[in-house]
Amino acid sequence: MTVLLIALGAAVGAPLRYLVDRAVQSRHDSAFPWGTLTVNVAGSLLLGVLVGLPAGPAVSALLGTGFCGALTTYSTFSYETLRLAQTGKRLLALANVMLSVAAGLAAAVAGYALAHALLG
Repeated sequence: MTVLLIALGAAVGAPLRYLVDRAVQSRHDSAFPWGTLTVNVAGSLLLGVLVGLPAGPAVSALLGTGFCGALTTYSTFSYETLRLAQTGKRLLALANVMLSVAAGLAAAVAGYALAHALLG
């Protein structure tokens, strides 16, 4: 049952990641991977909320592992950072690493705090 919940969450998260990434990136005339940053930060925020709530194992599997796991993408982040560095855009590569890590952690903390604030 858990594997089915994870697959269901991933079936929604992966296409949403693609659509959001393309929509965001199409609005920027830049080599910087704004779309990947957006999905990773949004997924970190949502995962922070889920961790802060008293979510059961089924909800955690569906939304945490499945949806957030498929929505966010460490492999694309790594590839895009490497591509920036290899094409001489080392400052953008460094900015991508620093911004992605800082914003992702901040979003997770904010999501966790939001969940606790909502619970009172």
